[in-house]
Amino acid sequence: MTAAEPARRHLVSTLERVAQGDRAALREVYELTSAKLYGICLHILGEQALAEDVLQEVYIHVWQGAGRFDPARASPITWLCMIARNRAIDWRRSSHRYEEALLAARGAAHGTAQTGEWDYGGDDRAGLLRRCMDALEESPRTSIRSAFFEGFTYSELAAHVDVPLATMKSWVRRGLAQLRRCIDNG
Repeated sequence: MTAAEPARRHLVSTLERVAQGDRAALREVYELTSAKLYGICLHILGEQALAEDVLQEVYIHVWQGAGRFDPARASPITWLCMIARNRAIDWRRSSHRYEEALLAARGAAHGTAQTGEWDYGGDDRAGLLRRCMDALEESPRTSIRSAFFEGFTYSELAAHVDVPLATMKSWVRRGLAQLRRCIDNG
């Protein structure tokens, strides 16, 4: 048994209680997970007030959908993180910021985007990731950032930068291979 297993089992049983309509259990799930889920929302949305609003939607979804959680398919924290990620991405896609980000990606694909520093966090691994990302060519770097850090699908990116889907997938695949080599060589 791993050290995390008791916490996992506790969260699973608490979600089961939420599925049965136990409000105290929902409050406990919130207390156990809100900091992590808020961080996900804030990272995707970039604004505290928006992240707080989306976080509220996340827990409404948890309240309404806890009965669909299957611990055989995913850990409870993975399930909750996916809900937070998807809600934040859905919100962002429905806002004008989505179009602005895609326009920036289009500009990068055509060599007209301004390069900027992205925030991957503050530890040594984040610095290594930043250096490795910065070493990539513009198209793979922008594609990877948009797909993995901003949640766009390959199809969306390909359509908005006006390249074939296969080209977008190649940019990402080659970029990820270069990233892996760079990180492995640290």
